[in-house]
Amino acid sequence: MSDTIFHKIIRREIPADIVYEDEHLIAFRDVAPQAPVHVLFVPKETIPTLDDLQPSQAELAGRLMLAAANHAREQGLAEDGYRVVMNCNADGGQTVFQMHLHLLAGAPLGSFGVRK
Repeated sequence: MSDTIFHKIIRREIPADIVYEDEHLIAFRDVAPQAPVHVLFVPKETIPTLDDLQPSQAELAGRLMLAAANHAREQGLAEDGYRVVMNCNADGGQTVFQMHLHLLAGAPLGSFGVRK
């Protein structure tokens, strides 16, 4: 297994505020949240970036999305809305090179990616 901070969390070498875990993935609160709710969903299988995802891993990618949506519903965030973001590589904003998605919610998030 690679040695990213996320892999250390999976191996319980460093603490995290874990909100969900199953045999395929783990989810924990971001230590530097960008919204009132900021949870990271991370596969336990090593996949450095979305670009490295293989067709055989499509079910795992789906599990990440479903887990994020389920968490949003369980926390009462779905009706007001939430954002799911996955960054890929440095120019895409990825800073930890283990594929993961961000669930952001708890306040109006506004638009992004629109240049004026």
